Amino acid sequence: MLINPPADVSGDTDIAERRSVEHIITALEGSELERVVAESTYGAQPCKYCGDLGILFEFERRLQAQAIPTTIIRGAYYFSNWDASLRTASHEGVVYSMFPADFVLPMVAPADIGAIAADLLSSEQPRLGIHYVEGPARHCANDVAKAFSVSLGKSVNVVVVPPDRWEATFRKLGFSEPAATSYARMTRLTLDGPELPERPLRGRKSLQSYVEDLARTDPRTD
Repeated sequence: MLINPPADVSGDTDIAERRSVEHIITALEGSELERVVAESTYGAQPCKYCGDLGILFEFERRLQAQAIPTTIIRGAYYFSNWDASLRTASHEGVVYSMFPADFVLPMVAPADIGAIAADLLSSEQPRLGIHYVEGPARHCANDVAKAFSVSLGKSVNVVVVPPDRWEATFRKLGFSEPAATSYARMTRLTLDGPELPERPLRGRKSLQSYVEDLARTDPRTD
């Protein structure tokens, strides 16, 4: 499975990730692979400085233009993006979100992406084109807070970071100025036009089960 790895957010993530795309495409030339499955994202679209949405759209197009039969997985918003919320949920009773608390978004467990990728890669006949993958249900930040509340046995609420503070919040998290701009624009594009396919492939891991596993095994609750 091909994955364009996320770049260090302290630098210019767009430049670094486009360089990674070039390296991957170059490595495929003459590789004699029979087929490839590549990871992309919901909402991938042509745009500049919009995080993964633009980079992975270019990745998709570059892969589809080369000779090896290619299957694209567009994965929904990872449950693991909420992993860092375990500490704030445990110690502050809050989950921070840049999306409105009731904004519903397709989400998925990373392990389900891997399982479906393995199935696509091992199918008798290549299943080419773009395949959307998400979990059993779509969720909002309120659902995430409820999952933490149930898992931790305490009240957990959502605190929404307003758009005029997105870039500053990313900068406080160690993002460079161009990376903060890129991720803030990706957040805005997702909020303004989420991709909601009618018949996605669905994983099995629920949000509640994922958060329970996280709370049970992650030391950030200490």
